[in-house]
This record gives sequence, structure tokens and C-alpha cells, in this order.
Amino acid sequence: MTSEPPSDPGFTAEVFLRWSDMDAYGHVNNVQYHRLLEEARIRAFGEWFRSSGGDSMLRSGVLLARREIEFLEQLTYRPEPVSIDMWVTKLGGASWEMGYEIRDEDALYARAESTLVAFDMAAQRPRSLSRDERAALTALLGGPVAMRRRR
Repeated sequence: MTSEPPSDPGFTAEVFLRWSDMDAYGHVNNVQYHRLLEEARIRAFGEWFRSSGGDSMLRSGVLLARREIEFLEQLTYRPEPVSIDMWVTKLGGASWEMGYEIRDEDALYARAESTLVAFDMAAQRPRSLSRDERAALTALLGGPVAMRRRR
């Protein structure tokens, strides 16, 4: 399957696979896709929230509330990285949804969507997005993730 990245992803991270990502079947284990998405998301936060210190969202608190992955092609270990395109698909008061595509120039391996929540760690409850956070995320708004089951 030839991949077409989103017309304007908010961020693309190049993430390297690890030899240990493979399972007994010789392909990247489904659990490792979560690690790949996390790695890409942490890099994206550094760029997206740069004006407020890069890792400000991580320091102030953010929780992963939901993740959905649709596996499209088998991904096997190789020394070249995969590209992970990310963008914001929906923005709420304390939460937002992010879209992802894991791909290279030849294949689209997976699509995913996650819900993230800005979280006050001291109070142990969701917090409203700050004005700067909202502005950064609004600039990244794009279309929905094209999950096959949703078409």
C-alpha cells in the first residue's frame, strides 16, 4: 500500500526501530507501536510548546486517556527509521485528540488516534489548557484520522 501522508501534518518524527521490537513472528510487535507513538509525541511536544519551554506540557502534566490503532501493513526491523506524522484532530477545554500515521516512502503501516488530557498533578484532576497551549494546538488542527472502519 503506497502511503500518502496528511496534506499538512503538524509534525513528522523519524523514529528508529530497535532489534528487540520484533516478536517471534519476525515483525514489530503491536505493543511496540505504542512506544513508537510515544517517542514521536514527546518530540512533537518539544517543538509545539517551544515558546513555553518545550517540555512544559510534560512538566505541568498530561495523561494519555485513549489510544486506537489500526494496523495496515507488517513492519519489520530495518536500520532506517519510520516516519510518524502527527496532527491535532479535535480540541476541547482540557483535552485534545491527535492523529498519527506510521509510514515510510513505500508503505503506510498504521493509523492511530489518541486522546490526551492536560492534568494538574498536584490536584490529581484535569486542568484547562493554557492560552499558549491552546494556541499551539489550534495551529495544528487537521482532518480526522482516516480509519477504515470509520469510512
